[in-house]
Amino acid sequence: MYDKSLILDILKQIKNSLEIILKRFSAIKKPDDFTNSNEGLEKLDSICMQLIAIGESLKQIDKISGKELLKKYSEIEWDKAKRIRDVIAHHYFDVDEEVVFTVCKVHLPLIHKVVEKIIKDLEG
Repeated sequence: MYDKSLILDILKQIKNSLEIILKRFSAIKKPDDFTNSNEGLEKLDSICMQLIAIGESLKQIDKISGKELLKKYSEIEWDKAKRIRDVIAHHYFDVDEEVVFTVCKVHLPLIHKVVEKIIKDLEG
């Protein structure tokens, strides 16, 4: 069995990061909004930093839970969520604003919803 309280703490950090990203992303209407101004570039940088933190935290959850917890919530492609951390961290100058836009617009709202469900399940 794994340390539920530690995983809950990590999940709450992930939830907080997701909320930060979604708030910052709310002003972005198209991928070019990231690159056509200093403010957009700052949003891209800050969102990427949060995505790195989320990916690293998901890896920690897998390590702590013996890769058992996240696989119970198969509506998310957790491996892809973890890999975006590696792409951003190791190939930062190759980060594609269209990919970040799609991740934020399409995938993060569902991940946020599932993370909230996991928290609720573990607390219940």
